[in-house]
Amino acid sequence: MTFSFGQPNGAKPVPFARDLATHRDHTALITPTGEISYRELAERVTATARRLGPQRRLVLLAGANTADALVAYLAALAAGHVVLLAPGDSAATVDAFVAAYDPDVVVRQAGGAWSIDERRTGSAHTLHPDLALLLSTSGSTGSPKLVRLSHENLQANAESIATYLDIRDSDRAATTLPMHYCYGLSVIHSHLLRGAALILTDLSVADPRFWERFRAARGSAFAGVPYTFDLLDRAGFATMDLPHLRYVTQAGGRLAPDRVAHYAALGRRAGWDLFVMYGQTEATARMAYLPPVLATTHPHAIGVPVPGGSFRIEPAPGHPAGEGSGDRTGELVYTGPNVMLGYAETPEDLSLGRTVDELRTGDIARCTDDGLYEVIGRSSRFVKIFGLRIDLQRAEAALERRGVTATCTGDDRELVVAVTGAATPDAARVRRLTADECGLPLRAVRVHHFAELPRLATGKPDYRTIVREARAPGDGPLPAGTPALAPASAPASAPAPAPGSGVPDLCRLYAEILDRTDVTEDSTFVGLGGDSLSYVEMSLRIEQALGHLPADWHLLPIRELLPVSELRRPGRRRPGRRLRALETGVALRAVAIVLIVGSHIPVFMVQGGAHVLLGVAGFNFARFHLTSATRRERVRHIGNGVARIAVPSIAWIALVVLLGSGYDPENAVLLNSVIGSHEGRQEWHYWFVETIVYFLVALALFLSAPAVDRAERRFPFGLPAALAALGLLTRYNLPGFDLRVPHLSPVVVFWLFALGWAAAKASTARHRLLVTAVIAASVPGLFPDQHQREAIVIAGLALLVWFPTLPSTRALNRVAGVLASSSLYIYLTHWQVYPHLKDHSPLLALVVSLVVGIGYATAATRLMRTRPRAHRPGRHDRPTVRRVRDKLRAISVG
Repeated sequence: MTFSFGQPNGAKPVPFARDLATHRDHTALITPTGEISYRELAERVTATARRLGPQRRLVLLAGANTADALVAYLAALAAGHVVLLAPGDSAATVDAFVAAYDPDVVVRQAGGAWSIDERRTGSAHTLHPDLALLLSTSGSTGSPKLVRLSHENLQANAESIATYLDIRDSDRAATTLPMHYCYGLSVIHSHLLRGAALILTDLSVADPRFWERFRAARGSAFAGVPYTFDLLDRAGFATMDLPHLRYVTQAGGRLAPDRVAHYAALGRRAGWDLFVMYGQTEATARMAYLPPVLATTHPHAIGVPVPGGSFRIEPAPGHPAGEGSGDRTGELVYTGPNVMLGYAETPEDLSLGRTVDELRTGDIARCTDDGLYEVIGRSSRFVKIFGLRIDLQRAEAALERRGVTATCTGDDRELVVAVTGAATPDAARVRRLTADECGLPLRAVRVHHFAELPRLATGKPDYRTIVREARAPGDGPLPAGTPALAPASAPASAPAPAPGSGVPDLCRLYAEILDRTDVTEDSTFVGLGGDSLSYVEMSLRIEQALGHLPADWHLLPIRELLPVSELRRPGRRRPGRRLRALETGVALRAVAIVLIVGSHIPVFMVQGGAHVLLGVAGFNFARFHLTSATRRERVRHIGNGVARIAVPSIAWIALVVLLGSGYDPENAVLLNSVIGSHEGRQEWHYWFVETIVYFLVALALFLSAPAVDRAERRFPFGLPAALAALGLLTRYNLPGFDLRVPHLSPVVVFWLFALGWAAAKASTARHRLLVTAVIAASVPGLFPDQHQREAIVIAGLALLVWFPTLPSTRALNRVAGVLASSSLYIYLTHWQVYPHLKDHSPLLALVVSLVVGIGYATAATRLMRTRPRAHRPGRHDRPTVRRVRDKLRAISVG
């Protein structure tokens, strides 16, 4: 059964898009909100195809891994329109394509909903009958150069891939790569062809939520570029229980042979296959694959041609790799039904038919005695880094336009820029220019100055010598001692970026607040070591700079924050007063510290704030310390968090012990809970600080164990839930400890910290209900005959579990932000402030206590930022899959 789309005259539908309904009630799409059958998908595609109209047109689609975007894409293919696929997360790239190709229809997300903008009723273009799809192939974002693909290209490559992967209608593949990237698109095509299901998601494989959804959807397949496999290591993939996983595919650049062999062996033990693949956008995605049975014995090979395709080796004697190697080594040339029609650089090129019959890959390869092909070099001026195909000549030309004379080379690891001339160049500037032009992270660009460029006897640049000398200082991506972004840091007194700030301004802001010198546009707050103490200040400064605080901003790369500032561009009307969102954790910290101080004076008597803050502390521990970083980086990060709490606390309490009375030396070293005399109430004033420090130190030791680290990554909710269960044993003091003040003892209150941790990792309603039920059942009785205090704790923690944000205003956000970021310091100092004022005016005592604490917070923060500190970029600062996706906007990769 097929649906009639009313195709325009002369239009050719793509068969797998036209025949969706033949798969009937099989599941087609699995979304965060539910499943969509092929029958339902076909009906939605039919409706959208009719909406696109009867005349064949050029349809620009801002791609995304969502049902709406996929429906629009399939509708255009099924109805015979020509699709220009652009990255949906880059408004600038979409605008560039609109300007360059003048599409008749633009389909994109606007205001949270998908819209079809018909720019004209007919078409402004002459579209060749065979043309179906236009994809970017350049390594530079927004380049007008496109690959022209036909209906036959799409269908043939989908059938070829589905054949060698043996895709079945029971398979369920996750969309781990962006739709506008040819590799990600090939996953969609091949699975829809066979009636298999797609798990639509844009989550990274480093995100525990991805694996929760993958397991819940009975995922059987996912695809990855080389960096994906680094993230899999960090996520504890080797120990994951994935009972339905059948195969994993790898492409998008060369994966190191030892990594291929490792993952092939891992798959064999776990019952899934690893398919290493090779291709380019010009071949509609795939040209070769390595059969899984050969992956451990031939990990260097790209394998054999895909079904329907063939290779030939054309001698390339001018290339060093080919000299003296015989006729089995040379440039790899591919022929098959998936070879593109040709390139397009202007709208007029859309009328062209086939201009190429075979694909010269630009790779130097050899055919082994086993009949397998192996790529051993490049014949043209291109390199692939992070899966990006970088045009070296274009990079050189871009630098020359900026007044920089340079020669570019490199390999799969990094781009090497050789700058020549008598004067020493500004290396940081050259790196930024190169990274921006090529779409690479800064850490993938190495700049080296040569007084005279090394050359061969022929006069050509000696690229091998350039790379060798550039790397002489070290083997990493940057020479030893070179900062990743210099000069990124700013003095502590530097003003916040103005509204409409650019990425460099935001980088300087991050460098200032987090005391880092390695901030790049790909950095995230969490990746740079941000914690709960700096979180509030950073959120306020970002909102001030951009006019809005994006959701999950602390997990987003800096460059992804910038589009929000378009609301504040000059010439645009600024929105009027409106409600803002205030994070619940920030609100609770602000309210709790006011309640704590006010109840101690007392101005009022509303207790329970400190125990709410224990839950908030656990919540923030999970958010800021339990990232996708390596085990050692996590432990180091926790250690930094301990220092940020302990150092200013010990400094203040030591001063109090020296100048005051009623405190013991044990207080100054935060050991009162362990070795204190416990004779008076005053010595317990700093129980909360001691408790948090104890918890962080204990958890740093706990998580330093490899087995525990793996368990946390595999069971992100289960581990804190188990710790909370253990904490309940000491909550009710079942071991029978001699406790003078039970509700202030760390062993008693740990379960609240663990519940806050579990709340942060609760990804389902069932998880949140479980945490809420434990809170409601275990808090009563902690404070005998103080029911209001218990109600405050239950209510505060319930808010934390169920409401990520609360409605607020801009002014209220600022007040709450200042109080929350200063809460530790207010708690430290208020004991020495309010006794001098409470008899005169309790309200004045409250206000002055808050002001003094805020003042100490400001002074302590500045002193902590000015202390000598060396930062080494951690492995977790590398680009995540999401970052790599964003760099794959206009590329050709295999």
